[in-house]
Amino acid sequence: MNRHPARNAESAATAAAPPLIADSAALADFCRRIERASFVTVDTEFMRERTYWPILCLVQVAGGGMDHDPAAAAAIDTQAPGLDLAPLFKIFDDPNVLKVFHAGRQDLEIFFYLTKKLPAPVFDTQVAAMVCGFGDQASYETLVGTLAHARIDKSSRFTDWSVRPLSDRQILYALDDVIHLRRVHEELSRKLAASGRTAWLKEEMATLTAEATYDTDPSRAWVRLKARGNGRFLAVLREIAAWREREAQRRDVPRGRIVRDEALLEIAHHRPATVEALARTRGLGNRMAEGAMGADLLKAIAAGLAVPDKDCPRLEEKTELPNGIGPVSDLLKVLLKLKSEESGVAAKLLASSADLERIAGFGEKAEVAALKGWRREVFGDDALRLMRGEIALSAEGRRIKVFNPKPKD
Repeated sequence: MNRHPARNAESAATAAAPPLIADSAALADFCRRIERASFVTVDTEFMRERTYWPILCLVQVAGGGMDHDPAAAAAIDTQAPGLDLAPLFKIFDDPNVLKVFHAGRQDLEIFFYLTKKLPAPVFDTQVAAMVCGFGDQASYETLVGTLAHARIDKSSRFTDWSVRPLSDRQILYALDDVIHLRRVHEELSRKLAASGRTAWLKEEMATLTAEATYDTDPSRAWVRLKARGNGRFLAVLREIAAWREREAQRRDVPRGRIVRDEALLEIAHHRPATVEALARTRGLGNRMAEGAMGADLLKAIAAGLAVPDKDCPRLEEKTELPNGIGPVSDLLKVLLKLKSEESGVAAKLLASSADLERIAGFGEKAEVAALKGWRREVFGDDALRLMRGEIALSAEGRRIKVFNPKPKD
């Protein structure tokens, strides 16, 4: 039985002539058609396996709140010669048009790289789904099936989007990612409003929409390695990681093609001062050590060694956890699972394993997200009550329940 005739008609219309925009005039016309939409759904197809900077191959956009007009959805061929993307970026800048992505971090990174600013405002359906009870990382396919009652064609999932011409099937596959996303966004928005959790999502979007998240400053490249060590080790690591980042950016190749992470860490530990010592680094070899890159790497090591002690990077000292907190931490994990199921909020969004350990170790004094804002309301307060013995957990058959223990006589 056809329960969604309008949606099927939309698919049929799109299938008849999949819109691919490849010239500036057509893009300007399309953007005028959707510029008054209450929201637009956005997705990208890009290549990055062999480059540092992403190669944007296609942008898919659909106007929302427009009765799902098939003409309000199009794929934009960003590889088309001379294509002016300014009309699209104007919509991305419009504060009155919500930009909707699914798992949009890489998409946002691409637009930040191209324009040096992020689209705003932004709504990410994967994050919203975590708030609405769809688990830790709900796939787009799952949300489309559950909320839009549609299926996604997976046949073009591993397409090389840089190859032209694109087939109708490829374009239709790409368009599905924004056509069905309109319905997914609408349904998730309704769920958020009905549960009073719209503000929760805004809080979660803060990191995703912060420009610092997409910072490619080479001087900060060492931070992503999450290394532990003393100031001198970190000073050398900062210099050689910055050198690698600049080299990868200049050559437009992945970082690992310059030097792998493990090799950087080994170099920072041993701090070779000669070509021969550098060549002994596992995975580096004589050819690289003896060449121009090896010379530059030795200069970066020397620069790190020359940093005054007072200017060496210092990691924030973490308070050691008390001994014997394992059983309490495990009990908090059970409570977390229960609260996640009751609230319909993904457990990883409520509290991390590190949060639980710190709550188990320091109670109310733990500086963790789980004891702040809406997370405290859903989980944190009960976690503290459990630690104080004010509530307890019991098993009834296959279910866990929270109860108030009777006071002792």
